Amino acid sequence: MSVLPKFRTFFKIIKENGGVVGSFLKLYRTEELKDGTLVGQDKYGHKYYENKRYFIARSRWVDYADDVGMDYDGSQVPPEWHRWLHYMTDDPPTKVPPVTRKYILDHIENRTGTHEQYVPYSTTKPKVHAWQSPRAN
Repeated sequence: MSVLPKFRTFFKIIKENGGVVGSFLKLYRTEELKDGTLVGQDKYGHKYYENKRYFIARSRWVDYADDVGMDYDGSQVPPEWHRWLHYMTDDPPTKVPPVTRKYILDHIENRTGTHEQYVPYSTTKPKVHAWQSPRAN
């Protein structure tokens, strides 16, 4: 078995990830380097790739936009791309556009743990009260 195809693949991966510096930054950010064909890009700037040479659960991936930096999260992926990433469909949203309705809201990421998180407000009287310590005399 020749070593030459492995070196060729290695240099192709380095080239596709932006050279040595770009590959180092990508490795620092995502802890892996991959090569693949660009399938599409969503309106948030995330790019989606596919390479059938990898295993089925690893052959599709997302490269998050640079503006999110190290604060990327799976909830930033819109639903139509989520379907494609998780093999619910074989056609990406670039080939088969998603159904649009006027009542469908725009996708937002999960804000839990931030100052923008949803906190429900209740007007009902609680049935269970917290324990209050007896006052010391």
